[in-house]
Amino acid sequence: MDASIPDLLRLLVVPALGWAAVRDVRTRRVPNGLWRPLVLLGAVLVVWEGYAALGTPYAFQPFAVRVAFSLLFVVPLAYAFWYVGGFGGADARAFMTLAVLYPTYPAYELLGYSLPLVDTNLGVFSLTILTNTVLLGLAYPLALGARNALVGEFSVVMFVGRRVPVAALPDTHGSLLETSDGFTRDGLDLDALRMYLRWRGLALADLRENPDLRDPETLPDDPNDPTGGAVVTDGSGDPWGAAAFLEDIDSSAYGTTPAALREGLDLVVDRDDVWVTPGVPFIVPLFVGLLLALTFGDLLFWAMDAVGLVPA
Repeated sequence: MDASIPDLLRLLVVPALGWAAVRDVRTRRVPNGLWRPLVLLGAVLVVWEGYAALGTPYAFQPFAVRVAFSLLFVVPLAYAFWYVGGFGGADARAFMTLAVLYPTYPAYELLGYSLPLVDTNLGVFSLTILTNTVLLGLAYPLALGARNALVGEFSVVMFVGRRVPVAALPDTHGSLLETSDGFTRDGLDLDALRMYLRWRGLALADLRENPDLRDPETLPDDPNDPTGGAVVTDGSGDPWGAAAFLEDIDSSAYGTTPAALREGLDLVVDRDDVWVTPGVPFIVPLFVGLLLALTFGDLLFWAMDAVGLVPA
């Protein structure tokens, strides 16, 4: 493979992001420490290439414009997606990292091909990665809807969720899409459910088999992690000890309120299966989007050009 040293060094992000994608699928958790060395590498490479561009006629201005666009548009855009709930924290950090690492198009020669095959007029590579990822991400609800249709699960939420046996919830990522009153967009986060169960030292099956555990008097005197402290309750007005749990861990548990926790617990105790919106491992389409960007190039630009929407 022929490429500049900065572009070769940028390829270090590929195995790093691949590892993050695998971890995201398995745990929906990616350590923050992964991104810092990559951001530092990207900053060094930008300075390196900027210095080289200064010595090349007419090269520095377009380079500076693309770097500025990547840092001042793509980075805030990733933050905005996180702020409105479109991205998780790791997803936003990954996009921001790529905006620093890939502000301009790289160039690779492999087996006689110049990669990426399709570049854009703007020339901001991080934007290409972003658009590729969004296009791939849009396929997920279509696949989810098709999967539900094939198994005969037709519902107003069939494109955003799937029906899951309650017994499988301890190993399922995502949030409940329903309460006892019907469908909701603010259902119980299953991470919060697992936190609650660990806190009480119980399995979900225990709650289902013993309705008396709804009484807050049955809360443990010495709760397990993640609390590490005793719970004091007067036994009134707090079914399941939901408020006591959240107060004891001094956290909202992924935005969970006592009411939402109670509604979720009531639901999973009474039902055999529930609708769940999966926690989408967005770093997976980001990883695939990066691979496509490095090889094929910009999917959206290619499609627009194919139908004549790109000026000649």
